[in-house]
Amino acid sequence: MTERLSPSRDAVARPDSDQPPLPPARFAYDRTTWKEIAHLLANLPVSVFGFVYVATVLFTGALMTLTVIGFPLLAAGLMGARQLGKLERARARALLGVRVDEPSPLPLRGGRNGFFPQLWLALKDPVGWRTILYDFIRLPWGILTFTITLTSLFVLWPVLPFIARGLANADRAMVRGLLSPSDELERRIAELESDRGVVVDTAAADLRRIERDLHDGAQARLVNLAMGLGLAKEKLLEDPDFAAAMVEEAHGEVKLALQELRDLARGIHPAVLTDRGLDAALSAVASRCTVPVKVTADLLSRPAAAIEGIAYFTVSELLQNVSKHSAAKSASVDVWRSADRLLIQVWDDGRGGARLDGGTGMRGLADRLDAVDGLFVIESPQGGPTTVTAELPWRDRVPGEG
Repeated sequence: MTERLSPSRDAVARPDSDQPPLPPARFAYDRTTWKEIAHLLANLPVSVFGFVYVATVLFTGALMTLTVIGFPLLAAGLMGARQLGKLERARARALLGVRVDEPSPLPLRGGRNGFFPQLWLALKDPVGWRTILYDFIRLPWGILTFTITLTSLFVLWPVLPFIARGLANADRAMVRGLLSPSDELERRIAELESDRGVVVDTAAADLRRIERDLHDGAQARLVNLAMGLGLAKEKLLEDPDFAAAMVEEAHGEVKLALQELRDLARGIHPAVLTDRGLDAALSAVASRCTVPVKVTADLLSRPAAAIEGIAYFTVSELLQNVSKHSAAKSASVDVWRSADRLLIQVWDDGRGGARLDGGTGMRGLADRLDAVDGLFVIESPQGGPTTVTAELPWRDRVPGEG
């Protein structure tokens, strides 16, 4: 069983990759043909409106750039062109069956960026300029398609379905070419927006975990310790032996609280990772695993601290799963660098059957790697063995980075 999460390869599909094929054109008019005819006849009024809007925006904006209000007017015109493009995409979806994703909105952030940065962002908007180009070249095309379609309804009606299909396919190509979002840019924007949400959620979850561990562990012990020492202070004169016993018990509580604080600090960022790097830190994690683990780290240099931390916690979580769920007799951890990627492979000879949705934290690990352009692959057939491969982008460590 193999499960794969790859933001850079699988997260965003092409707009038309899952679109069902059109029925073939035929002499008998069907629903698809009538929709195409309606679209071609509507091209004329729509293209006239779009051309008038574009001519007005360009002429007024270019003329008024001699004054201070010209650029804001042009920016407003480009934002209005976005709305025309939205209407055209809706018309193409309804009548031509073209499924085109909506471009990402401009990140204006409610004016928090300042007026001039927002003005420049709107003026260089590629979506608005491509819509302007689309509406500008559509007028002659709209006249041509309206004339041919209307004439064919009366003169060439037996072959009109084939004519309409050819003209409509040209319309589909224009919509996909000029009104669809840039695949690479939009894919990257979608990734970054998704990854930002994952990072925020992960950080919030980690803060809640730390707060819970402090509240339920060390804090509770320290409260009990304070109460015990207060009681021992009251009994010190009247019952020294009882007070001494309570002090001894409090001493044990202090040791336990210190151990819990050390464990919590190790869970946040272990000192051995900062001081000695992945090899030593992973060896320490492997020594706490209930299964014998062989660790091999073939790294000539250390990656950036953030990448190193994610690699450490990924292996730590995977080895915890090996201890709790795998029933394995042996396991191994291999870490190496290949070009600009840091690769991690954790193997065990357990029962297998690990999945992203299996409730063992695999989904959280996959999301954490996803947030940094990583890759997470599970190969775990029933009966085992299980091999988990993780890839992280390699970033060199900055001198002095902890």
